[in-house]
Amino acid sequence: MSIGQSNIMKAAKCPTDELSLKNRAIVSAGDFPPDVKYIDVSTAPGQHFIFYTERTMAGEINPGTIGFSLLQRKWATLSINQDISVKPYHFERSSEVLCSIALEVDFLQKKTVTHEAYDSDQMARDFLLQFAGLAVTVGQPLVFNFQDKKLLCLAVKTLEVIDAAVMAGGASSNNGQSGPVEPKKVNFGRLLANTVVTFEKAEGSGLNLVGRSKGRVTAVRQSIINPDWDFGRMGIGGLDREFNAIFRRAFASRVFPPEVVEQLGCKHVKGILLYGPPGTGKTLMARQIGTMLNAREPKIVNGPQILDKYVGESEANVRRLFADAEEEEKRLGPASGLHIIIFDEIDAICKARGTVGGNSGVHDTVVNQLLAKIDGVEQLNNILVIGMTNRRDMIDEALLRPGRLEVQMEISLPNEEGRVQILNIHTRRMKEFKKLAPDVDLRELGVKTKNYSGAELEGLVRAAQSTAMNRLIKAASKVEVDPAAMEKLMVNREDFLHAFENDIKPAFGTAAEALENYLTRGIINWGLPVAHVLEDGALYTEQARGAEGSGLVSVLLEGPPNAGKTALAAKLAKLSDFPFVKVCTPDEMVGFTENAKCLTIRKYFDDAYRSTFSCILVDNIERLLDYGPIGPRYSNLTLQALLVLLKKPPPKGKKLLILCTTSRRQVLEDMEMLSAFTAVLHVPNLSTAEHLIAVLEQEPDVFGRNELAAIYKRLKGRRIFVGIKKLLDLIDLARQMDPQVRMLKFISKLEEEGALEDATVAH
Repeated sequence: MSIGQSNIMKAAKCPTDELSLKNRAIVSAGDFPPDVKYIDVSTAPGQHFIFYTERTMAGEINPGTIGFSLLQRKWATLSINQDISVKPYHFERSSEVLCSIALEVDFLQKKTVTHEAYDSDQMARDFLLQFAGLAVTVGQPLVFNFQDKKLLCLAVKTLEVIDAAVMAGGASSNNGQSGPVEPKKVNFGRLLANTVVTFEKAEGSGLNLVGRSKGRVTAVRQSIINPDWDFGRMGIGGLDREFNAIFRRAFASRVFPPEVVEQLGCKHVKGILLYGPPGTGKTLMARQIGTMLNAREPKIVNGPQILDKYVGESEANVRRLFADAEEEEKRLGPASGLHIIIFDEIDAICKARGTVGGNSGVHDTVVNQLLAKIDGVEQLNNILVIGMTNRRDMIDEALLRPGRLEVQMEISLPNEEGRVQILNIHTRRMKEFKKLAPDVDLRELGVKTKNYSGAELEGLVRAAQSTAMNRLIKAASKVEVDPAAMEKLMVNREDFLHAFENDIKPAFGTAAEALENYLTRGIINWGLPVAHVLEDGALYTEQARGAEGSGLVSVLLEGPPNAGKTALAAKLAKLSDFPFVKVCTPDEMVGFTENAKCLTIRKYFDDAYRSTFSCILVDNIERLLDYGPIGPRYSNLTLQALLVLLKKPPPKGKKLLILCTTSRRQVLEDMEMLSAFTAVLHVPNLSTAEHLIAVLEQEPDVFGRNELAAIYKRLKGRRIFVGIKKLLDLIDLARQMDPQVRMLKFISKLEEEGALEDATVAH
């Protein structure tokens, strides 16, 4: 470093705004020789500042004065007309040439806020074009006009140099060590055109800085996934596939550093919708997502809590939920932490706009406010909104598009493996304290509990526990607990089976009672027609179960009244062994309006779509359509709804078998309904003496062998036309008759019912 003679000069303002943007000391051309580019300014003993000079034309600055910008005067604590000691300064090429510089950046006007992205790579190129050769010192402020957008204020954070002598000397000069030469930090230095420039956003700045030249945050980057998180301890069973899908879509991008995400041009997912039947674990999963993430405590809000009776308060409640995230986004930008907002029963506040009655319009404005906050003009990138609902169809469609509640995951009923997982979770403590009997096989229970939701499985465990505890309670004049209950208490297999058979029934299970009512007398195989219907029905059931095809098979059983169509349909439904079986009958909809009837039928089908294998039995379909022979009259609205649902394939991966019965085939044909079915099976009445005797033989307590022979002899050759249901009623009536005249009266009753022709018909 060469030092020349010091001169006393005076500090002055920078002559023009344009010159102040150069961050140089403005001098008169006659004050310094042409080879002096840098000056050492001393404002007090021990205080030295190195400036790059800029010579001006005569008249712009007085001789003997040096012009400094406002930022420079503040940094060097200079005042106007202050005497300063100035001497030339020369950089030593070997040790003071900067290899890198780190700058803290903010808007010059601190209140400026913009969401426009500032490309740090372009900023680095422009910075070197404007300031190559500039002398800079750690802590020095600089003003930077970037592409005429807004003035930026830079503060020098760190400077690094590599000594040219060390580079030339190689290993011998590098402390005897071989390998790359490490840069060293310095207090001041000179910028070159190839100096590496990095920018770091100032704390609290509203600047949106992007690009590879953006400086890394010096603090250790915290993983978004909680290191103590363990999926096995979450208490969620049977949702592995769903959780993996949610993780892939919503959190994978947040695991990577922000720099990688910026290079991809990737935006984080900001919304998840969990929907499905009640009790399947939606709320539990949302709650545990907050536990899994290294984020702030989730804000959990029930949909109805948002609504307020005062005008504007409901919208303000939505804004308050996002206030913390907005404030942190402005302050920290991409370094902001994740804010999770969980909406339980989101359908309460996000109904489709225009569908809610009344003139207040509160629901519509709440939806609008929520849309604006998630993905509006001033969108946030540090939020994750999780909504839960049983009624996805009620939610405004604008909320479901990408960019809002983008990840939509159906949390459906657990499969067998999932049910075993859930049972393991709820019996873990019992196993730990040896309160679960060895004869309890959770795999067996998992097989039995088809279509049970997670909540119903938890209820099953509770019911089994209560049965076990009840054994140790003595109910005499007062309720007493067995003193040795602590040691004796043990939940065994019988307790679980009792709970399964008596206490907990799945909401989406089989209509076992309804099917048993239809099969009180069983199926009487009186001849080939019955055997053919059962055989063909079994084939169509296998077709519905098979992997090929659309997953939809619909079968119509038609025939005269009392032919046993409903019993055969119930038998086929039972033989299918599908976990979901529902019976849709007209007697459940007596007095329903057309709209109510259509919604009820639609619900049967919607529920069926949630199970992997489903069967719907629609009994007496003409009664469901309000058909009347006088008129004729029928419900066109119900007809159209049924036609649509009968032809609509279930969702991918789901199988649906529809069994319908009717006594009015011609009516359905006139309504153009027969084409909606995969197959039509005819269920005839009994038509020969052999058919009738086959039924009587299966009721041995009514007629003896001789009586059966006599009945067959009397009926042989006569045309018979009687339904199995009517015949069974006549058999029950015959049980009450005098045995002496039972046979004759039975034949007489058949004739009275019109089941026998008077004339004998030849074979």
